[in-house]
Formats: sequence, structure tokens, C-alpha cells
Amino acid sequence: MSKRTPALGFIFITVLIDIIGLGLVIPIFPDLLTELGGFTYGEASLKGTQLVAVYAIMQFIFAPILGGLSDQYGRRLVLLIALFGLAVDYLFLALAPTIALLFIGRIIAGMCGASFTTASAYIADVSPPEKRAKNFGLLGAAFALGFIIGPALGGFLGALGLRVPFFISAGLTLLNFLYGFFFLPESLPKESRRKFSWKRANPAGSLKQLKKNPIIVGLASALFFVYIAGHSVQSQWSYFGAEMFEWGPKEIGASLGVIGVMVAIVQGGLIGVISKKLGNKKTIYLGLFFNFAGLVLFSLAQTTTMLYIFLGVYVLGGLAGPTVQAIMAGQVPNSEQGELQGGLTSLMSLSSIFGPIMMGITFKFFTTEEYYFPGAPFALGAVFSLVCAILCIRTLRKVEEPKADEATTPAKTMA
Repeated sequence: MSKRTPALGFIFITVLIDIIGLGLVIPIFPDLLTELGGFTYGEASLKGTQLVAVYAIMQFIFAPILGGLSDQYGRRLVLLIALFGLAVDYLFLALAPTIALLFIGRIIAGMCGASFTTASAYIADVSPPEKRAKNFGLLGAAFALGFIIGPALGGFLGALGLRVPFFISAGLTLLNFLYGFFFLPESLPKESRRKFSWKRANPAGSLKQLKKNPIIVGLASALFFVYIAGHSVQSQWSYFGAEMFEWGPKEIGASLGVIGVMVAIVQGGLIGVISKKLGNKKTIYLGLFFNFAGLVLFSLAQTTTMLYIFLGVYVLGGLAGPTVQAIMAGQVPNSEQGELQGGLTSLMSLSSIFGPIMMGITFKFFTTEEYYFPGAPFALGAVFSLVCAILCIRTLRKVEEPKADEATTPAKTMA
């Protein structure tokens, strides 16, 4: 397997199937939690964010370990472990008669949840510097395409039974595991590997490694705040739609499918054109502006039509992430990409511990009769997005702007 030429197509399909499985179950969570616990949508939102937080805590602990292992043993093995753990989680969710068992499934998934991290390291391994921003965008496009197919199909299957999407997701993830086992080539040559170190692999050590480079620590700090901002949409979209517009699984699935189409267009093609024309810095600034504006507009939406129109603004915020990631990846050699991506995943997991719970509490508080403003989580997300923009501006002053014909090349640190 390691002798085959690594191909982006393999990792694209792997991530695509992985995200389809994830997207299948999102539309039914509001109704599932209200059914199991007898909750209101505000209460179900808070319980759902606790499930996200448990997953994030376990991922925060184990992601740097798996990232370090991928630097020693290769990306393929770690990716297969992650896929198998996710399949087990879906079976738990499909069969769980109580909310307590849902938490057990999330713990297992969090321990093994490194598929996107390892895929990012894989992309960094096989991408020349001038194509990194574009290829990270391709990874985002696979993510988006999965959310076109997954939620739309999940909304349809959820109408047949709230547990049906979990069984389908488990089957797809196992299929993905088999696909990776038989066809996914290794991307990290043996001569580029390094030994595993517990000092680097623990969460604190993983985060400390981000401090070695001032560009990485600055941009990582910025990403932390935009991750939290993103949870206003990721964790509350379904509950907001159910509360504000009385959406069911079909409507939630359809809306997420539309988001997926838009994100696929931005990250699958538009980002390469814009970053080449404007350069990395301006692309990041433009993306963060749209991210902030989209969240503000979401908070003010009063009809489904308004929400769909505002999506066109929000998804353009996706211009920033892959470009930031490309700059960061360009700061370290291939032998340290797993460690870098593991550190970023720990950072993402840390934001996933606090972000969803923060947004869930906000949503619950602002869906009471006394304080009714369901869009409050989006407004709070806009504040965090603004903090991210400030940190990016400060950090990118230390980075040389690539020439116009090298705009997709990760920028170099100024001497």
C-alpha cells in the first residue's frame, strides 16, 4: 500500500463518506432528545450541546496522541482506527434506549475521532506549497458535499423512524473503513517519520508545540475564536429552525443541504480563484468579514426566506479557514504535520467543550417568555468572529504577502 502514489481522490472520498454519515443523523437529534427526555427544544438544545462537549473532551485528550502516532506509524492506520470508532458510536446511538447510553457512544467516538485531523495531515503530506490552500479547500469541499447529501437524506430517513439514520450511518462508516483498508495509500514516507513522544502527545504538550512559532500561535488563537463562533451555527441551527420556524427533520435536512451546496462552491472552486487573485491576507480578511456579517444577519432573521438569503453572505466566510490553514501548514516540515494538526484538533476540541454549551445556554435563556430572542447565539458568535479578525490582522502583519502569481503559496515569515 505504501508504494502506491498517494492521491487526493482517495482522501476526498474517505472524508466525503465520513461526513455523509455524520450529516445523516443531525436532522433527527432535536426530535430524538425531546422524545427520550420529554424536553422542550430549548432544553433539548442544552442536552445536545452536552453530548457535543463530552465528545470534545475525549477528542481533546486523544487527538494529540493519535496525531503523534500518525507521525510515527503513518496516516492510514490512524484514519482507519478513527473510522471504526465512529461506526461503533453510530451503533450505540441506534440502539440506545436512554440518554445515558448516548453519552457512552459519544465517549467512544471522541476517543477515536481523528479522521478529519489525519485527513488534514494527509493533505499537507501530498500537497506542494503552491497547491496547499487549494487542496485544503478541496477537503472543505468534501466536507460540504457530505453535508449536501447527508442531512437531506437524513431528513427523509428520519421520517421513516428516528433510529433509521443511525443504522445507515453505521453502515456507511463501515463501508468507508473497508474502502480505506483496501484502497487508501499511505502518504507519509518512512524516512519522513519520527518517534512518538508522550511529552508532545498530551493535550497540554500538544498546545505548547503551537507556541514554537509566533505565526502559528497567533493564527491558532484566532482559529480558536472563530471555532467558537462557528458553534453558534453548528450546534444551534437545528434547534433555532425548530423553535423559530417549526422545522421538522425534513426542513432541517433540506436547509443543511443548501448550506452544503454553497460551501462546496466556495471551498471547492471559489477559494482557489480568489486567493490567487487577492493573495492570502486579503482572502482571509474578506472571509472573516462575511463570517461576521452573516452571523449578525442570522440573528435578525424573521422568516425562512430571510435565513436562506443570509446564507449567501455567511458561507463566503469559508474563504478564511483553508487559507489560514495553508499558511500554518507552510510553517512546519512534513514530519511535524501530524503534531500540528493534532494540536489544532485539540484546540478545536477545546472550543467544542465550551462553545456548544455556551451557545446552548444562550439559546435556552433567550427562548423563555421573558427574554425571547432565539437568534442570540448567532449574535454572540459574531462577537467571537470579530475577535478572530483582530487577532488575524495583528498576526498577519508578520507574514510576507506572496506575489500575485504565487497567491496560493503559504506565506513566509518576515525576517
